[in-house]
Amino acid sequence: MITRLEDLERVRTECRALVTKRSLVSAGAAVVPVPGIDLVADVGLLTSLLPQISAKFELDHDQVQKLEPKIAQQVLVMASSMGNNVIGRTVTKRIVTSLLRRVGARVAAGSVAKFVPFIGSAVAAGISFGAMKLVGNAHIEDCYKTARALLPGATLDTSGAGTASQR
Repeated sequence: MITRLEDLERVRTECRALVTKRSLVSAGAAVVPVPGIDLVADVGLLTSLLPQISAKFELDHDQVQKLEPKIAQQVLVMASSMGNNVIGRTVTKRIVTSLLRRVGARVAAGSVAKFVPFIGSAVAAGISFGAMKLVGNAHIEDCYKTARALLPGATLDTSGAGTASQR
């Protein structure tokens, strides 16, 4: 279990770099002029990325199941209060598809834009990159807040409030 704020900050930084790398892959897939390939790529990327992030924060399904039952329940309640249905759970394609629907307008615009010669591919790549970063970084912040609340001496804050430096 992560017991120091410094370790938690290091994990957060590592995860942000991981999200950026996966966002670049997503942008590359968006350039391919095959309908739906970008969405399939994003679902695949997020299905592996989100559990990796959770695991780095020691909040994946298996790790949460090994916690003391009271703490495990608090983790799930806190994640749920933030609207996160990934922390402490098994990530499925259905869950990822639900997350992508939240950024659906961006993804749809990117899918249409790629068919405009030259500039459309760049626009689609930018939109896909941004959507992947949005979903990935939001999950990092939810994991960070949850893990921080589990640090020794911390109290669980389920209000979702935090300082600007925590976001």
